[in-house]
Amino acid sequence: MFENLQEKLDSAFKSLKGQGKITEINIASSLKEIRRALVSADVNYKIAKEFTGKVKEKALGQEVLSAVSPGQLMVKIVKDELTELMGGETAKFNIDGKPAVVLVSGLQGSGKTTFCAKLAKFLKSKKSRRVLLVAGDVYRPAAIDQLHILGEQIKVEVYSEKENKNPVEIALNGIEEAKKKSYNVVIIDTAGRLAVDEQMMDEIAAVKEAAQPSETLFVVDSMTGQDAVNTAKAFNERLDFEGVVLTKLDGDTRGGAALSIKYVVNKPIKFISYGEKMDTLDLFHPDRMAQRILGMGDVVTFVERAQEQYDKKQAEKLQRKIRRNQFDFNDFLSQLNQIKKMGSIKELAGMIPGMSNMVKDTDINEDSFKKIEAIIYSMTPEERTNPGVLNGSRKKRIAKGSGNTVQEVNQFLKQFEQMQKMLKTLSKLSSAGRAFKGLPFNRK
Repeated sequence: MFENLQEKLDSAFKSLKGQGKITEINIASSLKEIRRALVSADVNYKIAKEFTGKVKEKALGQEVLSAVSPGQLMVKIVKDELTELMGGETAKFNIDGKPAVVLVSGLQGSGKTTFCAKLAKFLKSKKSRRVLLVAGDVYRPAAIDQLHILGEQIKVEVYSEKENKNPVEIALNGIEEAKKKSYNVVIIDTAGRLAVDEQMMDEIAAVKEAAQPSETLFVVDSMTGQDAVNTAKAFNERLDFEGVVLTKLDGDTRGGAALSIKYVVNKPIKFISYGEKMDTLDLFHPDRMAQRILGMGDVVTFVERAQEQYDKKQAEKLQRKIRRNQFDFNDFLSQLNQIKKMGSIKELAGMIPGMSNMVKDTDINEDSFKKIEAIIYSMTPEERTNPGVLNGSRKKRIAKGSGNTVQEVNQFLKQFEQMQKMLKTLSKLSSAGRAFKGLPFNRK
C-alpha cells in the first residue's frame, strides 16, 4: 500500500543529498515535491499546503547534526508530521458495558459486513470477549446470509430476524439476546447507505438513538480517496461517530483517505483492514503507518504478529531438535504454517526496514508455498522425519506425486539441507542460543 506515495516522497528527499545544511533555498524543491506527492495521493491541496508549511517551519528551525544529513533530518520531520496528520497516537476502542454495543455504518460496498466479522474475531481472540453479531441490514438480500456464513467461519453466533424489516427493533432485540446469554459485546451490522439519502440517514440515526452504542464506527473503502473523506464528513454531521475504519488497504491505495480523514472529520482512524481473511484486521497506529509510508518498515507490528504465533514450550522443543540436527520436514512445514498466519510475504517484507523498496516491484507469488507443501505432503511419514533416506527412486515418486520435476525436488532438498546446517551453526553459538528462546517458532 502507498507505493506511489512512497516513491515520490523518496524522490523529494533525494534532492537534499549532498547538501551541508537545510536552507530555505535548497528545501524549496523538496517541499514542492512533497506537496505534489500528497496531492497525487488524493490529499486535498489545502491540507497538503498546510502540511508542507509545518515541515518547512520545523526544518528551518533545526540545526543539522554532523552525524545526520539534511535528507535524513527531513525524513524524520516528515515522519513526525505524517504521524500528527493521521492522529498522533493510537485511539482507544471502548468496549466497556454490559454488553458493549458497537454500531457499524458506512457506504454500500465499503466492506461493512466483512469488517463486522473481522472485528468479532479480533475481540474474541485478542481481547477474550464473548461476541454476538447482529444482522441489521434489512435491504441487501444476501447480507444476512453473508454474516451467518462468516459467523460460522469464526465460530461467533449471529442474531437475525429475516422477516422483520425494522432495523431499530432488530438492534434492540439483538441486545436483549446478548444480555440473556451473557455476551460481552454486540456488533450491529447496518445497511449500506448514501449520505444524500435522507430517509436512510434518519434510519441509522434512529438505530443509534435506540441502541446507545459505546462505539459507532464509519467504514471507508480506502481506495476511494478524497471522496471517502467528504462522505465521512457528511455522515459524521448526522451520526457523530467515534472512529473510522479503513478497509481494502491491500488494494490500489493512494493514501488520501488515511492521510486526510482525521484532519477533515476530526475523528480518529481506529482500525485498518487489508485482506479477505478474517484475521487481517489491525488497530491503527499513526506512527507505524507513517513509517511504512516512508519505507522505514514496521518492526513493532511484525514482532506483535510473530508473538501471536509463539509458544515457549514448542520453541524450546524445536531448539533441542535443531541442536541435535533433527530438524525435519514436519518441523519445516509447521514453521511455514506459522509464517502464513502472520500475513502475506510481501506485506511482512514491507514491515522490515529497507525491505519495502526491495520488494515493491517484485511479483511475490504466495502460491510458491504450495509447491513446497506439495513436495512434503508427497513424502511418507518416514521420509518426513528422516530426510537422509531420500534416494533417487523416492525422489522420482515424490516429484510425480507433487506435480514437480525431479530437478525441482532436488533444488528444494538442497535448500533444506543448507537451512539445517545454518540452524545448527546458530544454535551452537551461545548468544544465538539465548536469542533462540525468544523466537516465535511455533504455536498450536
